[in-house]
Amino acid sequence: MSAEFADRPLAQQLSLLEELALQALPQWGLSCKSLSLIKHRENAVYKLLTQDDELYAVRVHRSGYHSDAALSSEFVWMEALEGSGMHVPQVLRCANGSRFAVVEHSDIPEPRQIDVLQWISGEQLGSVEDGLGDNADQIEQMYSIVGAKMAHLHTHSSQWTPPEGFTRHAWDQAGLVGDDPLWGRFWELCSLTTEQRSLLITARATVAAELAVMDAGPSNYGMIHADFVPENLLVNDDSIRVIDFDDAGMGWYLFDLATALFFIQDDPNYELAKSALIAAYEVERPVADVGLAALPLFMLARSFTYLGWVHTRPGTETAKELTPMLVEICCSLAEAYLDGETR
Repeated sequence: MSAEFADRPLAQQLSLLEELALQALPQWGLSCKSLSLIKHRENAVYKLLTQDDELYAVRVHRSGYHSDAALSSEFVWMEALEGSGMHVPQVLRCANGSRFAVVEHSDIPEPRQIDVLQWISGEQLGSVEDGLGDNADQIEQMYSIVGAKMAHLHTHSSQWTPPEGFTRHAWDQAGLVGDDPLWGRFWELCSLTTEQRSLLITARATVAAELAVMDAGPSNYGMIHADFVPENLLVNDDSIRVIDFDDAGMGWYLFDLATALFFIQDDPNYELAKSALIAAYEVERPVADVGLAALPLFMLARSFTYLGWVHTRPGTETAKELTPMLVEICCSLAEAYLDGETR
C-alpha cells in the first residue's frame, strides 16, 4: 500500500504528479516534448510543449477540493463568461468529449482530476514576493483594466441564471467565518499566540454578525472569480487576461475587490492601484447597496481565508513561507477593523 501522499517529501510528490500528468495526455491525443512545473499550490500546474510545438497548461487538481460536478460547473461558467465577451482560458476537451479526465496512479492514493487549457502568453502583473514593481504609469493603467474586467464579470454574474445541476462552493457567511469555513478554521492556526487567537476569535464574531445582515441580492452577490491576485493577471502588451478560475464560487462582489487588493497593501503604489481599480470598476458598475464602506470588512474576511489555507496545509512550502506574513496582516486588519479604522 502506498504511503500517505502528503507525508512524502515534496520532490517525490511533484515527481509522481508529473508522472500522472504524462500518463493522462493520450486522453487528449497529446504527446509531450517537455513538461515543466509552473505552480504548485492548490493544484500542480504545468506548461506543456507538445511534439507539434503547441503550448498548453495542464492542471493536476488537489484531491477533494472540487467534486466532478463542481469542476464541470467551473467550465460551464467560464463558457458563459466567454459568451458575454470576456476572454477566458480555452478548455481542451478529451477525445471522449469530457472537459477533464479522472486519472489514477499506483503510488497516489486517490484519483486526480486533470484538465488541459490553451496556453495564455503574458507576464504576471506581480507576485506576493515581489509586489508590483515601480512603474507607476503602468500600474495605474493595468489596474484600470483589471477594474473594468472585474466589473464586466460581475455585471454578467448579476444577470446570469446558473443551469440545472450547477454546483460551486460559496464564499458566504458560513464559507468565510462559519464553524467549518471553506479553507479551514483559521483561528486554530498553531502559530498564533494566545493574544492573536483571542483577537481573531473576537474579529470572527464581529465579521459573522455583519455578514449575517449583508444584502445578498443579485446586485451585490453572485458568481465571483475569488482569486484576482496579481499572479492570475497576465499582462501582454496593453491587455490583461484573467486566469485560474479554480476558486470561483458564489460570493459578494466586494470579496473580489478585496482579493485584488489584499496582497498589494504594502506596495508603495497601493493607493494608486486601488484608486485606479475602483474608478474603472465604477465606470461600468457603480458599487451597489453594500457600498465601499464595507470593503475593510471583506479585506478582513479575505485575510481569514488565507490563514485557514496555511492552517490546513502546514507541510507545504507555501504555508511555511507565507504564514508569518499572513498572521501579521490578518492581526493588523483585525485590530484596525475592531478599532473602527479603515484602509
